[in-house]
Amino acid sequence: MSEVTAIERPEEKRDEVESAVVRFAGDSGDGMQLTGTQFTLTAALAGNDLATFPDFPAEIRAPAGTTFGVSAFQINFGARRIMTSGDDLDVLVVMNPAALITNLSDVKPGGIVIADTGSFTDRNLAKAGYDGNPLDDDSLDKYRVVKIDMSRLTVEAVKDYGLSNKDALRSKNMWALGLVYWMYGRRRKASTDWLNAKFEKRPEIAGANIAALNAGHAFGETAEMPAEIGGYNIPAAEIAPGLYRTVTGTDAIALGLLAGTRLANLGLTFCSYPITPASALLHQLAAMKEFGVVTFQAEDEIAAVGAAIGASYAGSLGVTSSSGPGIALKMEAIGLAIATELPLIIVNSQRAGPSTGMPTKTEQSDLYQAVFGRNADAPLPVISVSSSTDGFEVAIEAVRLATKFMTPVMLLTDGYLANASEPWLIPDMADYAPFEVKFRTDPKDFQPFTRDDDTLARPWVKPGTPQLAHRIGGIERADGSGHISYDADNHQKMTDLRAAKINGIADDIPEQEIDQGEAGASLVVVGWGSTYGPISRAVNNMRNEGFNVAHIHLRYIWPLPRNLGDLLKGFGQVLVPEMNKGQLVTLLRAQYLVAAEGFNKVNGKPFLINELETAIRGRLEN
Repeated sequence: MSEVTAIERPEEKRDEVESAVVRFAGDSGDGMQLTGTQFTLTAALAGNDLATFPDFPAEIRAPAGTTFGVSAFQINFGARRIMTSGDDLDVLVVMNPAALITNLSDVKPGGIVIADTGSFTDRNLAKAGYDGNPLDDDSLDKYRVVKIDMSRLTVEAVKDYGLSNKDALRSKNMWALGLVYWMYGRRRKASTDWLNAKFEKRPEIAGANIAALNAGHAFGETAEMPAEIGGYNIPAAEIAPGLYRTVTGTDAIALGLLAGTRLANLGLTFCSYPITPASALLHQLAAMKEFGVVTFQAEDEIAAVGAAIGASYAGSLGVTSSSGPGIALKMEAIGLAIATELPLIIVNSQRAGPSTGMPTKTEQSDLYQAVFGRNADAPLPVISVSSSTDGFEVAIEAVRLATKFMTPVMLLTDGYLANASEPWLIPDMADYAPFEVKFRTDPKDFQPFTRDDDTLARPWVKPGTPQLAHRIGGIERADGSGHISYDADNHQKMTDLRAAKINGIADDIPEQEIDQGEAGASLVVVGWGSTYGPISRAVNNMRNEGFNVAHIHLRYIWPLPRNLGDLLKGFGQVLVPEMNKGQLVTLLRAQYLVAAEGFNKVNGKPFLINELETAIRGRLEN
């Protein structure tokens, strides 16, 4: 096992800052996601609040050195509550020219750019589209540029481990990580422990990576950095005591689905087909077999949702997931689940579209699809996740609604939330009230489409239950008996009943609350999904400047909370920021006839706080 060779000691003369935004960027083979993940771990161990934004190319392996092969990982960490992955970058670490040209515009004036000069060769510069070397001209004058031959220094640091030059350079990300650890006074032990465990059977690889990590740290520690660039100290945040772990949005949803089915005393059967960025949910749930979770990777999207419906028919809770293109393929089968009135969870990890679009970029692309995207009148409840940790609560709620009302439920997350991470206070499940499912076993007066007086849900019967055999299928069923029916009046009645059941969910969910501000403010910013962080921070900043602005964020997209219409009509203006061309704003206008105004972007990136501040200021000042 390799040991840490450099001495850990506190640094002197560090400038204290409240927060920092750091991005590592390089080729998709440079290990930027691993580097960012390790930095996230140390930030969490140091007691900082944090939020991350992994950004990677759609290509499985783009040509090295090209702009469309750039992978990046951004972290915003600090001593205050962190709501977003950050606007402008304080530090950008680039491993090649392509990473510089694609990320430079996000660096704040006066920000630090650390570049590996060893990769700024004529060939790499040409691949990135540079006519000359930007490190040698004045194009970077508004930044503090640190030019380091990381490639050469990494090779020197690992020379005792007998690696080839190509293998030695694979440790370059650890060298860069060590340098940034020094800049922010981070300890290396968590990373060295991880490397030793990861490469337990290849101690020379562990040793080389640890040597590179220590060499990068020593480079800063021995005052080889430019004099104007020193170390920084970010104190621990004031965080509620308890046991924490870092989770991505996907982790939280997986844990929430498991917790929800435990609260319902049901099995969990997850059936899906791989698609970016939804695939990670299959990976997470497949690792939960010890808790009785059954996972099935189908041959296509239609088979996946069909299997999930079959699982629900059999008495487990069927769950399926995809992104917009795959959800479109599932829609006929989702209509079958609505018609047969079986519980089903559909997790939609939204991405930029249409069609294949930009698979690894985020977008709130599918609200229309979720609410209206099926043939005929086929309503289902739609709920959305607003932060990486929020997925746990929302997934539990999806299970509760699906089983209480015997209906499919669409759960909306997106590519940003699926991959972003933040600290999560692990809850005590004793604080959650069970909602155990009661299967019908009594044959007396049984009919498959009789309904609960309160919920209008039909009974759930496991196949093979004695004396409870019944007909079920996609052709319209007679009220009560469930027999095939082409009767016009019956179809009217069944359509009305299915709609009334979903509309009645509005009486079972909380009334809408105001997240910040007061009712009747001059302007309310209404959001849903992953826009929560930037909207919350922007509204808070504007309120601190004296602007009369409020924030409402929706978890329940359909049906909408019963008091929402009256609430919105009391505000002077309604502004709806969305990462689409205006889907929620259309829904609000149609439901409540309010003069809601959209503020939209579809560039594959989350909203910046300053974008929203500008939009709010412009509307209130004018």
